[in-house]
Amino acid sequence: MFKLTLPLAAAMCVLAVSASAGDAAKGEKTFRKCKACHQVGEDAKNRVGPQLTGVIGRTAGTAEGYKYGADMIAAGEAGLVWTEENMAEYLIDPSAYLKTFLDNPAAKAKMRFKLGKEEDRKDVAAYLATFSE
Repeated sequence: MFKLTLPLAAAMCVLAVSASAGDAAKGEKTFRKCKACHQVGEDAKNRVGPQLTGVIGRTAGTAEGYKYGADMIAAGEAGLVWTEENMAEYLIDPSAYLKTFLDNPAAKAKMRFKLGKEEDRKDVAAYLATFSE
C-alpha cells in the first residue's frame, strides 16, 4: 500500500497548482485581443468593458464607474469574486458562465468575446493577476 507523507503531499499540491497556472508573459501578448474593450494598468479607464486593473480578487460587477449588466451585478451580489481560475472559465463563454453561476438560463453577459484556447485563457488570467493588489 502506498503511504502518502506530509512532505510528499505538499509537493504534489505545489506541482498541481504550478501545472495549472498560466504564463503572464504570454498572457500579455494574448491580452492584445482584449484591448479593443479593456484597459489594464495604472492609468486604465473603463471603455466598452470595465478597466481590469485589480480584477483578480475583486467582486464581480464592482469596477468603479462602469455600468454593468444586471446579471453581472447579481453574480457579484451572489458572491462571485474573480480568481485566475474562474476568470479562465468565464473567458470560455461569458454568458454561459453567468447562466451556470446564477442558475438562470436567461442570464447573459455584455461581453460577447470568447477566448478559445485553454492555455490562452490561463495566460490572460495570470497576466491580469499581475495587476492585482
